[in-house]
Amino acid sequence: MNSFEMERPAPYHMQFYEQLKQMIFDGQFQPGERINETQLAKQFGVSRSPVREAMRLLEKDELLIADHRSGYSIYTLSEEDVEELYQIRIALETLAVELACKEAAQKELDEIEQVLTQADEAIKQQLPSKDIVQLHEAFHQKIILASHNHRLYKQLNHVNALIHFCRIFHFSGGARAETIQTEHAAIYSEMKERRSTEAVQAMTNHLLHDVMHLKQVLSETNKD
Repeated sequence: MNSFEMERPAPYHMQFYEQLKQMIFDGQFQPGERINETQLAKQFGVSRSPVREAMRLLEKDELLIADHRSGYSIYTLSEEDVEELYQIRIALETLAVELACKEAAQKELDEIEQVLTQADEAIKQQLPSKDIVQLHEAFHQKIILASHNHRLYKQLNHVNALIHFCRIFHFSGGARAETIQTEHAAIYSEMKERRSTEAVQAMTNHLLHDVMHLKQVLSETNKD
């Protein structure tokens, strides 16, 4: 008799956590907007308990900020946050690409190239921004995994939600998508030849360009 495992449905609070997180990423809440536990529970037609647990998880992700009135408001991206997040990204992702140049199996390099190809096709077909962002994220994730350093991976996961928030915030498709794709291709070009110094420089340049673009978008947004 073959054995099998039945998949258990995710707990309610995890389902609401994923739903609320996606609503934040989709812009259904405005930065700084206060959200109410009771109102959300009524909107979803559930008790307050799973909504409360979901909101606590989102607070850990820093997508929700607790306020002095025992409520929560939606995270608002600031220039200081950009500086701090990208200091972490540059330190850890340059280390990841350096290690990946030495440690990655050929299969892992092939998977990174495959993601690049998929992103190229997505841009040519003008797929939704969300799909292209996911492929850009996959490119970085595969490099981190190819470093074979699970502690490095865990450290980046701590700020993953905010990094995703930044990607969505400054991504506008079109020329921006093509620029990111060109920079990713430059990183991979050095990786496949195992040139770690050049790959680190290419990753550094890419992330510094991200910082500059994010600050520009923030500046223009704050003028409106």
